[in-house]
Amino acid sequence: MGHIEASKDLNATPDGLWAVVSDPQTWDKWFSIHERWMEEPPAVLAPGATLTAKIVMLGMANKIEWVVESVETPNKLVLSGTGMAGVKVQFSFDITAEGGGSRFAVSGDFEGALIKGALGKAVEKDGLTQLDKTLAALDSLATTA
Repeated sequence: MGHIEASKDLNATPDGLWAVVSDPQTWDKWFSIHERWMEEPPAVLAPGATLTAKIVMLGMANKIEWVVESVETPNKLVLSGTGMAGVKVQFSFDITAEGGGSRFAVSGDFEGALIKGALGKAVEKDGLTQLDKTLAALDSLATTA
């Protein structure tokens, strides 16, 4: 099982961040592992909603069937997903007010037959790199929204 997490103080307000995070049409602009939607996502994310995406990690594409596990507007979004080769993922996005901006925390868990040993460590390393890109892109996008 692989695990990644990161948090960062961002300039964007909690409402500004939530507007971006909760809008699937923006994900290709900030969620660095997200390449594209394979089916039109729902306009509003609610528990039980499903989304089908193409993601890329370690240069390898995977189709993920996301399910929205929970939504706590404007503070938390939890997604779980299943991909090819039995890969299972869960991401949690947490937003809290911090000074004049926000603290954004993201954590991700990956498991499956392929995510063990050296490959599991490689997924974690790439995941942390992707989180850094995600946080920078999210702050830029949400601040201008």
